Amino acid sequence: MKIFKKSCLLIISLVFFTSQAHTSNTFDLADFSKAPRFLSEFGFFQDMQNQIPAKGVHPYSLVSPLFSDQTDKLRFVYVPEGQKLGYVKDKVFIFPVGSTLIKTFAYLNMSGPLEQQLLETRLLINTNTGWKAISYVWNEEQTDAKRAIAGATIPTSFLNSQGELLAVRYRAPNQNQCKECHQVNKVMTPIGPKARNMNKDLNYQSGEMNQLLYWAALGWIDQKLDSTPISSYTDLNASLDDRARAYLDINCGHCHIPGGSADTTGLYLNLIEENQEKLGIFKKPVAAGRASGNLKYSIVPGHSDDSIMLFRMKSLDPGIMMPESGRALADDAGIKLIKDWIDKL
Repeated sequence: MKIFKKSCLLIISLVFFTSQAHTSNTFDLADFSKAPRFLSEFGFFQDMQNQIPAKGVHPYSLVSPLFSDQTDKLRFVYVPEGQKLGYVKDKVFIFPVGSTLIKTFAYLNMSGPLEQQLLETRLLINTNTGWKAISYVWNEEQTDAKRAIAGATIPTSFLNSQGELLAVRYRAPNQNQCKECHQVNKVMTPIGPKARNMNKDLNYQSGEMNQLLYWAALGWIDQKLDSTPISSYTDLNASLDDRARAYLDINCGHCHIPGGSADTTGLYLNLIEENQEKLGIFKKPVAAGRASGNLKYSIVPGHSDDSIMLFRMKSLDPGIMMPESGRALADDAGIKLIKDWIDKL
């Protein structure tokens, strides 16, 4: 795997900075019912509103992120000091107990009378009994976020990439809904931080650096990983097939995978699947009905309008739409990408 070379000075300053990290941002992992009521109690941020992390908490980003009603996502990770991550090719990194993945959903690119808005912050915490999910919804003052066991609906507006004002009823999930996406073989697991989806540069406090090299400098991983970078589905220089497969992998592949919540469909959309029928090509649905739109196959090569996959991506009907949770809007860019891909198969 090719990793961008950076100066030794940058790496030395990075290690020095993180050696000052504290570990006070934890709670009793044996009793998850006593998780803090407010996000601020964890100590993950030195500046909550501006999402500036505390020492020992590090930002990260994904090459291909999940679509969530066009929200911006601010990602951070905390790993207990002195601990290392495990690595298995094409799998999410194996994080030690006490690690926390932090993801804030927000609308940041605002102008005029609209102000940026932090919506919710989701935590995935690796406890002694496995990963646990918890969501915190931000208050109107944007000073803190409160635990939302039952989830929440947040009516708001945002500006899309074309400068259009769109209204949305953003939905923060309840704790049980997190299992819909984050469960494989009935075990809760993270989705995004695979080596192939993190091989990109990021601006840190110590300077710009490839994320995997940064994690290696922290002592978390070995920088010589047997990993092939994934293409970004927004990268127009990548092939149409690579872009479409990357899109399906991050948006669908965590459920449509052996052991995932959509395992019984037999439709597998993770990046490493090679069986054409399992990918949906001339594959009949397991259960026909309203959700199939009276169409015969998941994918009909050259005919996107006859393909169940595109029909369900376009829909906003809760009984038809895919993904079935995590969005209230259709992903127009994603729909166009998958339509073009199917039409050129």
